[in-house]
Amino acid sequence: MKIGIDTFACEGGKSGVGVYVTQLVKRIPPSGALYELFGWEVDRFAYSEAAPDIEFIPRYPMGGRIVPKLWHIFRYPQFARDRVYNACFFPAAHKQLPYTSPCPTVGVVHDMAAYAYGLFGFEKTGMACIWRFLPNALRRLDRIIAVSHWVKQQLVERVKVKESRIEVIPNGIDHAAFYPRPRNEESVVLIQPFSFRRPYVLYASRLEHPLKNHVRLIEAFGIFKEQTKYPHRLVLAGRDLHGVEQIKAAAAGSAFRNDIFFTGHFPPKNLPELYAGADIVVIPSLYEGFGMGVLEAMASGVPVACARTGSLPETAEHAALYFDPYKPEDMADRMVTLTTNREVYRECRRRGLERAAVFSWDRCAARTLDLIQETVGR
Repeated sequence: MKIGIDTFACEGGKSGVGVYVTQLVKRIPPSGALYELFGWEVDRFAYSEAAPDIEFIPRYPMGGRIVPKLWHIFRYPQFARDRVYNACFFPAAHKQLPYTSPCPTVGVVHDMAAYAYGLFGFEKTGMACIWRFLPNALRRLDRIIAVSHWVKQQLVERVKVKESRIEVIPNGIDHAAFYPRPRNEESVVLIQPFSFRRPYVLYASRLEHPLKNHVRLIEAFGIFKEQTKYPHRLVLAGRDLHGVEQIKAAAAGSAFRNDIFFTGHFPPKNLPELYAGADIVVIPSLYEGFGMGVLEAMASGVPVACARTGSLPETAEHAALYFDPYKPEDMADRMVTLTTNREVYRECRRRGLERAAVFSWDRCAARTLDLIQETVGR
């Protein structure tokens, strides 16, 4: 049995979907089905450390967003035939899919934000493809993995995918990387090439406006600072994307701009230390298909305040404090509560650790690989 794994929309392992692929290929057993990765030539070594024995079949060097869309439509079917795949796995099915396939297909949908809302900063070419092409392509998949029940509901209601073809398999968390670290008395956390003055409030997410809601968080941070007079800084860790100018402008216009720190793209290997050093984590996103930041913070022993929207309540359950993401005052109130009420702080930390323990990459990978092989045999 030979199975292809598409890595085109996984950003060389650096994005959330890239982390998903890395964790999956780590857990592919050495015996049994033969797996291959295929994608951008520049990503040839992106997964070599996680899966040194899995062959990578490079396609184009790098060509923007339209090239892979066209390749999947016009070249993928012959490629899959030439590679003699018994099945193909698309871990970023919400971004990149072929229209037809000569072999069975399984895709993972991490969110439907682009399709469902359509105005969150995506370029016109990409949006046209999503609106006109993606729903039909999703309906043609043999099986779909949704990372949350929220995403499954979106697929059924908005894309009209049959419920029987969707299985919910939640993401996992790497407990060997994300865990509570001892808090010392040092006022500065050194994470090369950065140094962070504690205490700090953390939001780790790509800078994308308005989807990730940084502007309202910056406003809420100002309210929090005015009410508490606390020395906290706001650390915004993530690469620049759509609408970053508005986010930077909001920070520059804040009375507390000197306490707002942008890291740019943050090295994934150092992210656990960044979480562990935070006082609290705030996740104000207007839409999340799963909410990995919730688990990463909770597994690190850091209390979370997050938006009551999308899949976040499903992922966090009773382990977080919730706010209306459209109301900075509400957001600031939860930040004040977590930093001033130590009993609430400790309870959120305890519940967060318990909630994070439920999620496992081993379980996620095992069920995903089983589902792919089940699809081959149908």
